Amino acid sequence: MMLGEQRIWMWRGWRVRYTHLVGSAAVQGEPPLLLIHGAGSSLAQWRENLTQFARERPVYAIDLLGFGGTQKAACELNSDLWVAQVADFWQTFLQQPMILMGHSLGALVALQLATSYPARVNRLIMLTLPAARQEIGGKAAQLGAVVESWFTSPLLLRPLFELLRRRWLLRSALRAIAQKPDRVDKDLIDGFWQPTRERGAARTFCYLVRSRTNPSFSPMTRSLIPLLQMPTLLLWGKCDRVIPISWGQYVNTLSDHLTFIEIENAGHFFYDESAVELHSLIAQWFAE
Repeated sequence: MMLGEQRIWMWRGWRVRYTHLVGSAAVQGEPPLLLIHGAGSSLAQWRENLTQFARERPVYAIDLLGFGGTQKAACELNSDLWVAQVADFWQTFLQQPMILMGHSLGALVALQLATSYPARVNRLIMLTLPAARQEIGGKAAQLGAVVESWFTSPLLLRPLFELLRRRWLLRSALRAIAQKPDRVDKDLIDGFWQPTRERGAARTFCYLVRSRTNPSFSPMTRSLIPLLQMPTLLLWGKCDRVIPISWGQYVNTLSDHLTFIEIENAGHFFYDESAVELHSLIAQWFAE
């Protein structure tokens, strides 16, 4: 698994892991690519993508605060904080218009950053895009959020964390989401499991769950999409079992800057399961 040259960057006193790759045949002057992982994951999710992308341009991937090899912070976690982290990473290491690519939660962070700092983003690529809590399900979802908030005590969340971090349960959950269960191998499971063993992981899980029930966790997706100013590619697996493609079809109606592609026989992890097709679609979009 080629994850490049992994490094540590200190941000606001927190330890942040990132990686950097530049292939020997990379074209000089090409804008750098920055990758942002999905919820519960880390830069390791790009195991099938980093080397391929680095053939043409410098590639960076970062662990969001609270995830992966980045410090398990004891603070409220939300999209504003992650956007600030990525924006400061850009200011520290890139300082030129970039191609920004995110998956799921990472796509939401990328979208918010692209609309907040449009001069920093040359092109935007999103691999599925979640809705904000306040956009889903009307009054029933609002009631569900209230009920969920009743169960955010650490006395309840810590035992839940100990259950969820068990390897057999992680394997079962990932295989249930995957379109190609055989891709759920040891490396993939370790990418989700290893961070749960780090100091402060249970505490961060409690903060994350409590933050997720707050309406201020992220702005509404449908309010951000019309603000896009750069060419944007939205890719979606038609068999996604986590975020229905119907949401992507709705999002596609909100901006003329958006190119929406539905990927046949692909699920939530299509960047890993269908990496060759993903790279081909992105290369074709660049060429156009």
